[in-house]
Amino acid sequence: METAQGMNNTFRNEETAARHAPGMAMLIGNIVLVLAAIALFVISVIRMEADASDTGTIVLFVISILYGFIIGPFLFAGLKILKPNEAYVLTLFGRYIGTLRGPGFFFVNPFATAVNPTIADQGSQGPKEKPVSTSQLKLNSFSGLNQIPNRKISLKAITLNNEKQKINDALGNPVIIGIVVIWRVIDTARAVFNVDNYYEYLSIQCDSALRNIVRLYPYDASDEEGEKSLRGSSLEVAEKLKEEIQHKVEMAGIEIIEARITHLSYAPEIAAAMLQRQQASAIIAARQMIVEGAVGMVEMALAKLNDQQIVQLDEERKASMVSNLLVVLCGNRDVQPVVNSGSLY
Repeated sequence: METAQGMNNTFRNEETAARHAPGMAMLIGNIVLVLAAIALFVISVIRMEADASDTGTIVLFVISILYGFIIGPFLFAGLKILKPNEAYVLTLFGRYIGTLRGPGFFFVNPFATAVNPTIADQGSQGPKEKPVSTSQLKLNSFSGLNQIPNRKISLKAITLNNEKQKINDALGNPVIIGIVVIWRVIDTARAVFNVDNYYEYLSIQCDSALRNIVRLYPYDASDEEGEKSLRGSSLEVAEKLKEEIQHKVEMAGIEIIEARITHLSYAPEIAAAMLQRQQASAIIAARQMIVEGAVGMVEMALAKLNDQQIVQLDEERKASMVSNLLVVLCGNRDVQPVVNSGSLY
């Protein structure tokens, strides 16, 4: 019981708003104070040349150096700019102090550090970054520009397209299936602190949920059986898949917007056999429909002949006529006409 309670406490991270001040006001104010400190530094240096023993001048000299060259420039580190659907998860000496959300220009504690576990420099591999061309790398190296890690947490809807998997369906047949998942981060504190890398965590849970769902359904099922299948009940399977993934990633503060099957096929080793099976089923269904239609046409023909008294047929002749009509109607080839110039009898 104590272990379970400890685990629950570990994953109780909830997002809170970080304290901040208007960034523009702090920027202008700090620039004015830095300029004033520099001017004070110049004045104190001039006065110290005239009288080096003046205590007040020495104090002003020290204050101007501290603020103009140390404190003032350091305060600029607290300025943060956010675009729509972006957030900063801030920690202060290892303690979570809140999340900065919404577009704008903000000022936070300069000692606060933004955390994003999906960037490469934090020891875990996150989303694949877009490839950079060789010319771009040379340009960055020549200009001396460093690639600053983006520590912002994206709150936008993101598409996850995992690789195709080979999974056995409910009948044990191996199928190749691929899915696409549309998701977004709704609780930044859970996403950052409850799991090591929320992007990798989501990808693994998608694979696990897909295996659990595919094992419940056969690849295909006939309409007469009324059984749900991966091919015939794609909407229902997608909804169950979405619920399964959402349940698994709840602790990571992720919302699953949509989950869809993008690829579904038999594995190559049984694809040929299953294709023959599908073709045989289609042929049987077509033949069944043809026979049902032929029987109805024969019945209609006999009823017409009997009602209009065109010809009188005994039971033997009716059987022969029915046989001939069924052969003609159910045959694969066109009818070859036969001319009979004599009497039937």
